[in-house]
Amino acid sequence: MKRGAGDPWAAVGRAATAGEWLQAAEQAYGHSGAALGQIAADAHDEALYLLLHGLRLPLDAPESVLARTLTAGEREALARLLRRRLLERVPAAYLTREAWLGGHRFHVDERVIIPRSYFVELIPEALGELLPPPRPGRRMLDVCTGSGCLALLLAHGFPDAEVVGCDLSPAALEVAALNVRAHRLESRVRFCRSDVLAGVPPGPYDLILSNPPYEPSAHVDRQAPEFAAEPRLAHDGGADGLRVIRELIRQAPDHLVSEGLLVIEVGGLRRAVEREFAALAPEWLPTADGSNCVVLFRAARLRQTGGKSSRKSS
Repeated sequence: MKRGAGDPWAAVGRAATAGEWLQAAEQAYGHSGAALGQIAADAHDEALYLLLHGLRLPLDAPESVLARTLTAGEREALARLLRRRLLERVPAAYLTREAWLGGHRFHVDERVIIPRSYFVELIPEALGELLPPPRPGRRMLDVCTGSGCLALLLAHGFPDAEVVGCDLSPAALEVAALNVRAHRLESRVRFCRSDVLAGVPPGPYDLILSNPPYEPSAHVDRQAPEFAAEPRLAHDGGADGLRVIRELIRQAPDHLVSEGLLVIEVGGLRRAVEREFAALAPEWLPTADGSNCVVLFRAARLRQTGGKSSRKSS
């Protein structure tokens, strides 16, 4: 990036206050072409997140902190952080070693995908209204748990439930173990290694929830550097994105109570899911942005069809 009068990096270096640094950093984001969406949807919010982290301030710090005068050491530390983010294209969450979801902090690093999910809108209220009545021994399962964030949100949202989180990646399960200890939920949340449902405790479960890899392989090949920095296993859903989803639907009937639910976040695959699994009567849960990309299947319907798709065998 060429330095000159209009160079945002020069403005970053000259910033006297936190507010000036934020404004210059936002401009630097615009010049860098950095991909967003892992921590924040826009450059202002992500730059503010890095600013507060770099100054060791809480995320709910008052706006008055922007008037704070930066020391030379603070400017240098913030510059290093921003260079790694925008020039090296390191995801912000990997720089800070944290991500927030549903008001809870989770440790993250390069072993796991950075937590982001529409399930944060659905736990506990929306799912609670759909689930069978609470019962002794209520159990829930989070498939492809990664950092363990959704399993832990389930445990926070449903204090009467025992929760299992599973993942194929041993490295991801190491991070999940860190998070369950940090949240002090070891008595109700446990993790196990499993390829979809093949290795999970038998249940039965009232709820099986999953935010699985659902990107088509060709799309994963073209991802921006920030998303390519995340484990490919957490993104790649096979040729059409449905590889893990098909297995989950096929295996789920044997692991659910009679009134249980299978709920899956499917990203941009809504039409493909509707086409292939029409016989399973998919139901779509509303989300705030209207994407409505979380699909619900009922155990009774899954058992009627044996979890089979509507696809004709070739």
